[in-house]
Amino acid sequence: MSISVLPSVATYQSQAEAKINLKHWHRAMADCQHMLQLEPGNINALLCRAAVYDHMGEFQMASEDLRAVLKDEPANATATQLLLKIQKKVSERPPDQQHDSRRLFIHEAGDEEGNRSQEKQPTARPVQASQPVGGEEKSVGPAERGDMGNSQKKPHGRGSGGPPSESSSSPHGGKKSKGGSADKYRVTPESKLANGSSKSSESQREDPSSGRATAAQNGGDAVNLDAPCGALPPPLARLKNEGNLLFKTGQFADALDKYSQAIQGYADSGIDSPQDLCILYSNRAACFLKDGNSQDCIEDCTRVLELQPFSLKPLLRRAMAYESLERYRRAYVDYKTVLQIDISVQAAQDGVSRITRMLMEQDGPEWREKLPDIPPVPLSAQQHRKVEPASAEVLQARAEKAARDAERRAEVLFSALKQEGNDLVKKAQYHQAVGKYTECLKMKPDQCAVYTNRALCYLKQEMFTEAKQDCDAALKLEPTNMKAFYRRALAHRGLKDYLASRSDLQEVLRLDPSVQEAEKELEEVTLLLRQSPQDKPRKVVPIREVDNEENVADVSNAASSCTGEDLSIHLHPSSAFEFCQALNAARCSKNTAACAELLASTAPQSLPQFLSNQLDGHTISFMMQALDSHLLEKDPYLVYRHLNQLHMVDRFRTTLMLLEKDERDRMMQLFERLSAVESTEFNKNDVQNLTNKYI
Repeated sequence: MSISVLPSVATYQSQAEAKINLKHWHRAMADCQHMLQLEPGNINALLCRAAVYDHMGEFQMASEDLRAVLKDEPANATATQLLLKIQKKVSERPPDQQHDSRRLFIHEAGDEEGNRSQEKQPTARPVQASQPVGGEEKSVGPAERGDMGNSQKKPHGRGSGGPPSESSSSPHGGKKSKGGSADKYRVTPESKLANGSSKSSESQREDPSSGRATAAQNGGDAVNLDAPCGALPPPLARLKNEGNLLFKTGQFADALDKYSQAIQGYADSGIDSPQDLCILYSNRAACFLKDGNSQDCIEDCTRVLELQPFSLKPLLRRAMAYESLERYRRAYVDYKTVLQIDISVQAAQDGVSRITRMLMEQDGPEWREKLPDIPPVPLSAQQHRKVEPASAEVLQARAEKAARDAERRAEVLFSALKQEGNDLVKKAQYHQAVGKYTECLKMKPDQCAVYTNRALCYLKQEMFTEAKQDCDAALKLEPTNMKAFYRRALAHRGLKDYLASRSDLQEVLRLDPSVQEAEKELEEVTLLLRQSPQDKPRKVVPIREVDNEENVADVSNAASSCTGEDLSIHLHPSSAFEFCQALNAARCSKNTAACAELLASTAPQSLPQFLSNQLDGHTISFMMQALDSHLLEKDPYLVYRHLNQLHMVDRFRTTLMLLEKDERDRMMQLFERLSAVESTEFNKNDVQNLTNKYI
């Protein structure tokens, strides 16, 4: 047993909005009434009903609904704007005139007396100024025309419940009107007031010999009713042209009769022109749709699609007719078929959106499974796939897009290869990782990180030469890359080039002194450097003080070894070279007194310039010993000043790490003794702050 579910307020609201878009005012009004029955005073229902009343010309009823909305929600902007709009319409309308429209009549042209009698009994409907212009035209796209909606008129014809037609049905479903041949028709305009009185106006009559008429609705432009229409005979072509003219003026019922006569004449004439017959059926379907006769519209559209499958306009009109009859599944299929033909049809896009919401609420999450099959549209019928010659701008845009796509694909491939290499490194599969990184470098040879990653793999495989080369390449790209310096130091160590390794490690610590791995590695490399047989002792040149230029030549002939005999020290150096030579001579002979005299004669602020990058651990230890043994008691402030300048020498912190334990102990002993000195130039806090720079 099936259980029927009553539609909700939201469902009725969606249906009402859809029918307003289709200009089905009476059906939209019914949905609004259902909403108000389910939820009296619903704001959306009142707004929707007010909009329908506005379109139907019931301004008083619309104003009442809007005032009800503003009573509950005084700040409702939509209601305020619509009420102002309606009040403006009412104020601009003449008080003695409710409606002023023009009607177009086409009647048989007989004798003058017969013409006058026919003009007194018109059968056409009034034309509203807001009604769109229609008729089938091959040159106009479906999305650009406003002729596919329905009007607010009551349906008529078969199955409509309206007044019966005076015409008999044709074998093609057409309607044959009473009257003579089609070449006896005339166009006349007439004005009519809302109170029923008519104004007499001069009618513009057709010249039977020329076959032309002038319609007031066309602003006086001549309309050739005898213009040829495809392969149709002249009488049928005239009927079609008359139908088009009536459709443009909004007289859809009269236009429908003309198209029905043309369809009947087509069947009686025995001609074979399916394309012209399809146009007649499609135009009549548009009249049915405008007049609210959705069932007959569906039948005519189906006849067209049987003759010309995947014809866009009949599909779109049939979809609208199905939607107006609330046959949403079939409407959805037709809308989707239209979008397969031409995806740019906005009416079909909007229809799919509306019906999707309704079907989801009606059928639930499985609504797609209940849909009929959507027919596939062949490529030949897909208008948006038709190949047209591309312009230079289009070709350039395509080339740019292709380049961007290629770059994006290359970026994705590069990232994937790099990630694969990183994963292989984590699994200790270094040989395979080298292959992945090599492919990355072929694609992007300027990636520093890939060089350092591959260098790591080479180090793990003890391929030190290749690792060094990759680090060199990385440093060319990024001269301050710490990973490249550190891994090149490891490569130098593997190649037993300890001096180069120590230099790279010192550079790492200069860039970031907190790298503990580099500090530990530097200690090990320094120990290896001392133990290496290639580390030959330095030759120390003795320096002695000269009195005149004649003895200068003797300095160059001094002994090459430090024996301490006949040693002279230049106590007043004027350059870094002289200072270092004197300091090395004193250290070589272990003459701390001479070092103390040299420091006493040298301004403390000159130490960073004189020592420059020549400072090593032995020199620091020797200078500390000289300051402690000979200068601390004589001039403690001079010792404080020298220590305050010594830590500013280049690479001082790196050199400080090379001190042995006993050397560090002697240095701390000097600071303890200096802290115990009573002085007016410095205090214990100053000494403590200075000590922290040496720890």
